[in-house]
Amino acid sequence: MSKFQIATSLAQIGNRTDPQTGAVSAPIYLSTTYAHPQLGKSTGYDYTRTKNPTREILEQGLAQLENGAQAIVTSSGMSAIQLIFNYFTGHNHFLVSQDLYGGSFRFFEELEQQGLASFDYFYDIASLSEKLSFETTAVFLETPTNPLMQEVSIQEVAKLAHQQGSFVIVDNTFLTPLRQKPLDEGADIVVHSGTKFLTGHNDILAGVIVAKDPEVGQRLSWLANTTGPTLSSFDCWLFIRSLKTFKIRFEQQEKNAQILVAFLQQHPSIRKLLYPGKGGMITFYVSEHEKISQFLAKLQLVTFAESLGSTETMITYPTTQTHADIPQKLRESYGLTPNLLRMSVGIEDSQDLITDLSSALQVFEKST
Repeated sequence: MSKFQIATSLAQIGNRTDPQTGAVSAPIYLSTTYAHPQLGKSTGYDYTRTKNPTREILEQGLAQLENGAQAIVTSSGMSAIQLIFNYFTGHNHFLVSQDLYGGSFRFFEELEQQGLASFDYFYDIASLSEKLSFETTAVFLETPTNPLMQEVSIQEVAKLAHQQGSFVIVDNTFLTPLRQKPLDEGADIVVHSGTKFLTGHNDILAGVIVAKDPEVGQRLSWLANTTGPTLSSFDCWLFIRSLKTFKIRFEQQEKNAQILVAFLQQHPSIRKLLYPGKGGMITFYVSEHEKISQFLAKLQLVTFAESLGSTETMITYPTTQTHADIPQKLRESYGLTPNLLRMSVGIEDSQDLITDLSSALQVFEKST
């Protein structure tokens, strides 16, 4: 379906995959095992951990979405990251974005403590260039970063990394393939928390890997079959259904985010606002971190929760939630301070969101 525009491809994902019945909605294949026609022959499906028809539809659609050769879906975003790092054998050195999701940092720290890998962190192209060497196995980056929304040129990173023979891995969860295609810009592997914008309803836990090179994709598929971070066929079907409305959802989230950015930038209680100009994620600093608890308690529409990318607008306090595993001194050194809040904008009416935020922000206003 590559001849169609992305909205058409998404709306049609899974259609016409069952010519025998003509089912418009792709069937859910719940069977864990498949009968062999005879000894030495297979239908192409043997055991669901290895290959499942519903999962195959999803993976083909995701590979097309990111312009990759092979997609692998897993049971969570972190299992997807773990699978990628299983690709690299021996003791390896990785360069990673300094500002990144706390769960990724926690996993990297665990690998280092076990003596399985070493990690160094960079802030921008200049610090990357300074630290990059032939000993660097791969560069892992978020752009924009979580939660400080810092951006880096994937093309520049890829050029520098490939000169040293290093892989480039990009977490594309925030901007998604609708706003950024890392493989087209030189990355080797893309990873997503599929739980977030791609599925967008707070009801699926999933991870996504897309490889640019077919051989890399085949190896990752082999590792997925061997280690078993399998996404269930029912969750794959829910994922397929969610992708059909993905473009519509994301565009409304982005539209709402831009309206809220304009509102928050003018609010006296907001010290600084971070927004990359696209997407549905906003980070802002409030005037007094001591009143954040009161602010969160006063919200009636916006949900105080740890996730992001859903139809509902949610706000997160990274200091105690998503980034709590990063040592306080370290996270505050690069700007993740106690007065920072991260907001994932949903598809509600923007005026209702402004009204809710405006009311809650009154707790920061000084009494006269």
